[in-house]
Amino acid sequence: MEKDNIVQHDTRKEMEREVAECRVLFEKKTRDYGTSWRILRLPSMTDQIFIKANRIRSVQESGENRVGDGLRGEFVAMVNYAVMALILNEELRMKKEELTDASLEKVMELYDGQTKRVLDLMMDKNHDYGEAWRQMRISSMVDLILMKLLRIKQIEDNDGRTLVSEGVEGGYMDIINYSLFSLVRMREEECEK
Repeated sequence: MEKDNIVQHDTRKEMEREVAECRVLFEKKTRDYGTSWRILRLPSMTDQIFIKANRIRSVQESGENRVGDGLRGEFVAMVNYAVMALILNEELRMKKEELTDASLEKVMELYDGQTKRVLDLMMDKNHDYGEAWRQMRISSMVDLILMKLLRIKQIEDNDGRTLVSEGVEGGYMDIINYSLFSLVRMREEECEK
């Protein structure tokens, strides 16, 4: 009798691998451009993420990619923009000085701190939800990212005031996690081919 092929996943390791890929690009771009992203206000950062998510959805729906850049890069960009947004949001909340002239080491330390927080949250949620994301379509995750973005935009338009919502921070963290889930699923699909 044949044993069922049950795949054991090390979710934390898979997520850390995807974060490492995102981090490499973030570090290279920081070497090229410094922290020029610091000039953006939080709503501008939200709009940058929206542009990426909207492009993914547009390509998914039309089946046509005229720019030619892969969608994987758009998920990586959403992770990195959302990490930058978390850094900006924390600075605003703590009234810290701007990072426009921060060293590469300092910026990478902030990046690592934010991604660790997000991964820790993901592992807690993943435990409670039983890895349901593994059964989701990538297109559904993109829709959820877009919904999170619309919620964040509404909160921003309300000057950050919410009645019962967690605020923009939770939305950015969810965007990172859905983007990472999508990157893992894309890698799995590529391996299956």
